[in-house]
Amino acid sequence: MTDPAAVPHYRDGGFFNPWPNGQLHGFGDFLKWRLGERRTKRVEPSPPYGSLPARAPTIVSPRAARGTRTVTWIGHSTVLLQLGPLNVLTDPVWSERASPFQWIGPRRIMPPAMPFDALPPIDVVLLSHNHYDHLDAPTVKRIARRFPGAAWLCPMRVATLLRSLGVARIVERDWWQPVDAPMFSATCTPAQHFSGRGLRDRNKTLWCGWTIAADDVRVFFAGDTALQPEFENIARVGGPFDLVMLPIGAYDPRWFMRAVHADPADAVVAYRALTSGVDRFPPCLALHWGTFRLTDEPVTEPPALFAEEWKKTGLPPDANWTFMHGETRRFGKVDG
Repeated sequence: MTDPAAVPHYRDGGFFNPWPNGQLHGFGDFLKWRLGERRTKRVEPSPPYGSLPARAPTIVSPRAARGTRTVTWIGHSTVLLQLGPLNVLTDPVWSERASPFQWIGPRRIMPPAMPFDALPPIDVVLLSHNHYDHLDAPTVKRIARRFPGAAWLCPMRVATLLRSLGVARIVERDWWQPVDAPMFSATCTPAQHFSGRGLRDRNKTLWCGWTIAADDVRVFFAGDTALQPEFENIARVGGPFDLVMLPIGAYDPRWFMRAVHADPADAVVAYRALTSGVDRFPPCLALHWGTFRLTDEPVTEPPALFAEEWKKTGLPPDANWTFMHGETRRFGKVDG
């Protein structure tokens, strides 16, 4: 394992964003937003539970054939990738709340798009960081019990938590470090965000995105990130991509969230950087919206603004994959 002290984005016992616009707001600014600004600001109420459009997933169980690659949006940043016979989950969350407690904290607007027991055998889990809406302890325990052979790929210093939750196979990486396995290869990629699960562990663990290549396709999962300058380098290392997955929600108020969350316009800029110089535009799956209400923008605003920005930039309409919860689509090269 890499010594954190040797990592350029680590100092004074914690990790940090090494770019000029990556400075985080402190607790005082959080109180200014939540206890001050919100008192005079009209925040549109969340829609009724389960009221957003949804579809029944189309899953091949236990495994898809080689040449069949699908992506299914479970909700928020949880995605099931079937890359031929390889089954991959990203940031799995099946709990009712994104919180250390199930009686308080952000509650789901939409239920998970498929029951946990309907999952096919999971081979790989990609974790981006340790926030509760991305690393859910009850879900981790359930996956560890049901799929003990799954490989969990995580950023630096997250392995300790995973072991305490019963995970057996853990691969911990710093930014740009690769993972090579018989059925897939992956790379841990930079993200602009932060970490923490309590009052005293802020930025003690790293945050990241992942590229993964399997069954002759390449996928980029950005995790949770603001706009940052490494997207072109990510494409050079892990691309060209057959599928890009970017966050588009949890951005208002902008003065507070800009350093840690992309808004729809930022997501389009990131996509353009990830596809710079390519001769075809891969589909872009919009994540991190419509499942947990974390910030002030209306729940259905992110995909609407994303579509506007996408059209304004002249990108092909059929490459904007803004799914309904549970939607499944095939992607990548068609064999034969």
